[in-house]
Amino acid sequence: METEAPATIASLLEPASPSVKPIEISFPLPRTPHTNVHVHLTAMATSTMVFLSTTNAGDAGSTVKPMGSFVYAMPDRTNSRSTISTTLYTSPGSIDYATRAAKILARRMNVPVYVGCNIDPVVTGATVEEEMEGFSKMIDTIMKRWDSRE
Repeated sequence: METEAPATIASLLEPASPSVKPIEISFPLPRTPHTNVHVHLTAMATSTMVFLSTTNAGDAGSTVKPMGSFVYAMPDRTNSRSTISTTLYTSPGSIDYATRAAKILARRMNVPVYVGCNIDPVVTGATVEEEMEGFSKMIDTIMKRWDSRE
């Protein structure tokens, strides 16, 4: 009697198709050029993962930043202007930033989005205008790369 177990195990060891290749983006914030935003964007077949972080040009890398918040958002099928989101992990300094990014990206991409973020809005700008300009540049940059993916 033949069994299918060896073929099943062999198929599990083969690389998944299509292969997922992340896109890494880095750019300075508009009004705080000493602060760089780092984006790790992975577009998968049914969802997208985005990880957001910042570094300061003056840091020597001696400080370790906490992981930050992790949020899941998906577009609402009944209302194209709405999104549904849930927090998977909370870090007080970054939860609002992560939730805003997840909701906007899910609505614009029209796919579920996972966003990991350790960006504290205080770092991105001293005023509300600076923070919003930095946030807008980050979202626009992500969308340009997401739209131009293969």
